[in-house]
Amino acid sequence: MTNIEIRTDFIQLDQFLKLAGAVPSGGMVKELLSGGGILRNGKPETARRRKLVSGDVVAVDGIGVYRVVRI
Repeated sequence: MTNIEIRTDFIQLDQFLKLAGAVPSGGMVKELLSGGGILRNGKPETARRRKLVSGDVVAVDGIGVYRVVRI
């Protein structure tokens, strides 16, 4: 699991995945979501702009697992 640091209270899922380097674009996030390839805290995620907060864990199928950490 890779910790990804943010400086705000929350971050949108698509922005977070780009920050983590898991996806190159928002379009790829949309594709992964429609195919059930993203889990948030162990549950399938469907909203590209879901607000993530410190402690949330995002798993991207075949790419990696990332935790939101507020600094």
